Amino acid sequence: MYMSLYLKDTPIVPVYDLEGKEVSKIKLPPVFGMPIRKDLIKRAYLSAFTAKLQPKGRDPLAGKRTSARSFGIGLGIARVPRIPGIGRAAFINSAVGGHLAFPPTTRKKIHEQINKKEMKLAIMSALAATAYKDIVEMRGHIISNSTLPIIVVDDFEKIVKTREVKKILEKLNLWNDVERVAKRKKIRAGKGKMRGRRYKVGKSILVVIGDYSSPVRYALRNLPGIDITTPDQLNILHLAPGGVPGRLTLLTLSALNKIAEKFEVSKP
Repeated sequence: MYMSLYLKDTPIVPVYDLEGKEVSKIKLPPVFGMPIRKDLIKRAYLSAFTAKLQPKGRDPLAGKRTSARSFGIGLGIARVPRIPGIGRAAFINSAVGGHLAFPPTTRKKIHEQINKKEMKLAIMSALAATAYKDIVEMRGHIISNSTLPIIVVDDFEKIVKTREVKKILEKLNLWNDVERVAKRKKIRAGKGKMRGRRYKVGKSILVVIGDYSSPVRYALRNLPGIDITTPDQLNILHLAPGGVPGRLTLLTLSALNKIAEKFEVSKP
C-alpha cells in the first residue's frame, strides 16, 4: 500500500544476535514514523473484534410451549396464564420458565463496519506506536531497552527448543515481561470455565517472523502471553489488544523488510 503522509523521522535501532549483543544498526522503515491515531486504532479494534462474534438468537417458541391459559375473573387471583390442574403461572416473562421479553436476535447488527483504507491506516499507526517506549510502558510492559522495537537476526527463526528461546529473551531483557503475564494468570469467573476458556492470560511480547513455518513458532507457542505472526497476517488485534496501542514487539530482519514492502509510505 503506497501512501503519502506527514511522517516523523524514524530512529536508528540496533540489531541483536542470539547472544543479545549488538551486531549492526538499521534505520526503521518510514511506516514507523506514522502519526499515532488512538481514535482510529480503537475503532479498527472494535471492528476486528466484533467481526469474530457469532450471531446469537433464541428459538421463537422458547418458553411458549405450554398449555397455560388464564382462569378468568372472579377467582381473586391475577389473570395470568396458568397451567390447568396445577395453577402455577407460566408463559409470561415474569414466570419461571416463561419466555424472555426481548430475547437476542440474529438480526441484530453486532459487527462495526470500517473502511479498508481506515483499517490499513490504523494498523500502520499501531505499528508505529511499537517504537515509542513511553507508549509501550503505558500498556504495562516491563522493558529496560532504550530503543524499540527489538530487532534480531534471522537465525532466531531456526530455534527449536523453548528453553533456548527463554535464554535469548533473558539476554534481550524481555523475559521479565513474560513472567509478569505468567504471575497474573487467573481462572475466569463464570460459566466460561466450562466452555474452553478457563484461564485469563494477559498479553506479553508480539513476535513477528518472516516465515510462519519456522521452527521457532513451536518453541514460542507455549509461553504465556506471547503471540506469533508474520507481516502478511499482522492485524490490529496483534498490535493493539483491547484497542490500546504500544505492544512490546520483537521482529526478525526478514520480517522488518517485508513490513517495509507491505506498508510503503513516503513524505509529501
